Amino acid sequence: MIEPQGTVFRIGCIREKANALIVRELKRRGVQGLVPSHGSLLFQLLQEGSLSLNTLAERVQRSVSTVTVLVDKLEENGYLQRRRSESDRRVTLVSLTEPGRSLSGNFLEISRTLEERVLRNLTREEVSVLDGLLERILENLREGERVSQDGERPLSSR
Repeated sequence: MIEPQGTVFRIGCIREKANALIVRELKRRGVQGLVPSHGSLLFQLLQEGSLSLNTLAERVQRSVSTVTVLVDKLEENGYLQRRRSESDRRVTLVSLTEPGRSLSGNFLEISRTLEERVLRNLTREEVSVLDGLLERILENLREGERVSQDGERPLSSR
């Protein structure tokens, strides 16, 4: 049986290798100023057009402060812009600029390359099982977040 630390270690290795592939592909395509952590933000904005910082943070499952740092960098590199909502001036909306929108082809190709590499030797059935297991792992972690936000003891101390 694999120790739980071994599974978590492998998940970390997979993330590291996937990020390295993304960085190589971005460099090969001459895309400047992007890192793998920008991908989920860009994807959401490509899909939605314009989102508030809070909604963007919810969609990518990150804190508003983390998303703000990522948005700062993307704005600095000219890939997106911020503006105040006309209906609620307290809300900051984020949207892609033309250079940001022009990344969609590269973004989709790199995503496809990564997906093909990750799943290369797996059958459809294995991919389906893997997806189910990964979703259960995510739900376990989300449950832990909900418990800690409710002020209850962490699951490991019960």
